Amino acid sequence: MGAVAGHLYERLAEEFAGAIERGALRPGERLPSVRALSSKRGVSPATVVQAYAALEHRGLIEPRARSGYYVRRRLQVSIAVPEVRETARKPRRVSVASAIHDLFDAIADPSVVPIGAACVSPELLPIERLNRLLSAVSRELGSLGGTYGAAEGWLPLRRQLARRGVEAGIALSANDVVVTNGALQALELALRAVTRPGDIVAVESPTYFGILQLVENLGLRAVTIPCHGESGLDLAALAAALERHPLRACVAVPSFNNPSGACLPEEGRIALLQLLSRYDVPLIEDDLYGDLHHRGPRPRPVKAFDSHGRVLYCTSISKTLAPGYRIGWIAGGRYHDRIVQLKRGADMHTAIPLQAALSEFLAGGGYERHLRVLRARLATQVERLRTAVALRFPAGTRVSNPSGGFVLWVELPEHVDSLELQRAALANRISVAPGVLFGAGDEFRHYVRLSAGHPWSERTERAVATLADLVRVPTALAV
Repeated sequence: MGAVAGHLYERLAEEFAGAIERGALRPGERLPSVRALSSKRGVSPATVVQAYAALEHRGLIEPRARSGYYVRRRLQVSIAVPEVRETARKPRRVSVASAIHDLFDAIADPSVVPIGAACVSPELLPIERLNRLLSAVSRELGSLGGTYGAAEGWLPLRRQLARRGVEAGIALSANDVVVTNGALQALELALRAVTRPGDIVAVESPTYFGILQLVENLGLRAVTIPCHGESGLDLAALAAALERHPLRACVAVPSFNNPSGACLPEEGRIALLQLLSRYDVPLIEDDLYGDLHHRGPRPRPVKAFDSHGRVLYCTSISKTLAPGYRIGWIAGGRYHDRIVQLKRGADMHTAIPLQAALSEFLAGGGYERHLRVLRARLATQVERLRTAVALRFPAGTRVSNPSGGFVLWVELPEHVDSLELQRAALANRISVAPGVLFGAGDEFRHYVRLSAGHPWSERTERAVATLADLVRVPTALAV
């Protein structure tokens, strides 16, 4: 009986959450009383109470004494988004390894409040269901688990991934897909397929530190291109770089850049592809966050407009399903055969049981339903974190306003050194990602990235207040 009630309250909560997100239930509107809704739906009062408690925990509704539950009014805060920083025009080698090591040490410590890690809380992911499928497919596979698989990946999974690509607007078949050990391996294979050590590649600024680390590890040089917080990659700056340097590739995150949250509009995506095509420069597209749009339709990847195979499309399930499974994929276009060769030389293939479990999950049709719930949760968490920063942090702070993903890019007053802030925050059991990780130089030293990947809690609220105190008082950073 308890399991059924739990299922009912979750369904009821999601129904009301959807109505709130669509605007069918407006801020300040009163919800039905527990007794009235219980009678109308034929469920127990306890089920309604659980549903309302879940909605309150998500920050969507609030109780009022002797009056009932109301849709929470979203606090309108006025705070600017971060400014675009001037980036280096000359290609340079990048080094971010030591700072990344410090960040991951903190991520692994459960006593630390994880608002620096771009990770979704396990409680928001269907990991238990995936693990049950893993047990089932491991029994069914029998001896196949003890043999090598195709370098391209498990065929049933490649079919499912190709179907996901088609739904996003990309013309794909299973034969176009290579399964990888996470998105980073997909990006590495893409870079290795189109470059050699010493080559110059264009990267966004700011950009994900994993991309900078790959550029460093592969002996490449980076030309950084400004990425505007609301409109994405600066195409004029990219055009100038193409004129000035023999670029071998451009690496971009057009949908919800990590850390800025920028989303390149569709006309910009088409213009980007046309610009790179004129110079015959391939685009390595990282679409890791594309499924996590907060509102409106999913942004179509640049790959959707690629009719000549110049786009190497990379993505993963790490942010939406199970980061521990380490399953990504790449559609390499004209570079497909080279990618297969590199994958075979790197590690033969990705683990078959994990691929089979993911294939079963995707074939079961629950992924879109899960994504709808996850998007709503993350959108709410991003709003609450952004509001808290806007209200508590000192004058001069700017915060990104992303329309997807779950990270915030925060520009702090210029006296703040984000590396010192990281150390002071860790002393208070709080993790933040210092801005220097996301640039090839020092231009983001007074920036930090914050993550809203975990449900909002009093612990998170206290952590934001502590960070604000550390930022506000310069002497607090002398640790």
